[in-house]
Amino acid sequence: MWLFLTRRLRMWLILTVVVPLTTGLLRRIGRRLERRNGPTSVSRALLKAGDLGDRARATLRGGRRRD
Repeated sequence: MWLFLTRRLRMWLILTVVVPLTTGLLRRIGRRLERRNGPTSVSRALLKAGDLGDRARATLRGGRRRD
């Protein structure tokens, strides 16, 4: 039973702490690159990765998906 609790706790930490921090960091780097070099494929990909994390969190919360 402790094994399952540890696994659930790890998954909860990943989904609630690590993923939002990572997507926020990717979005911040993408914006900084766009300010410095203009829109490039790398900056657009980083911004899309940040938006993907936001959409996934909204879907998991039970929010409506934006199409």
